Amino acid sequence: MYAFLWRHLPGPTPVKVIEALALLVLVFLLLMHVVFPALEPHLPLDEVTVGQGSPT
Repeated sequence: MYAFLWRHLPGPTPVKVIEALALLVLVFLLLMHVVFPALEPHLPLDEVTVGQGSPT
């Protein structure tokens, strides 16, 4: 997979490194601003179970 991406990025090696880093940043931002907020209502993050046991 990574070799496929590396072969298809244009330019010499230093340019490919910059392009690969830019792609990583874009994927990270897409996940943080679009994907995770869309999934958050469907995840049981508000169901806290800590402290609901019997007191000692």
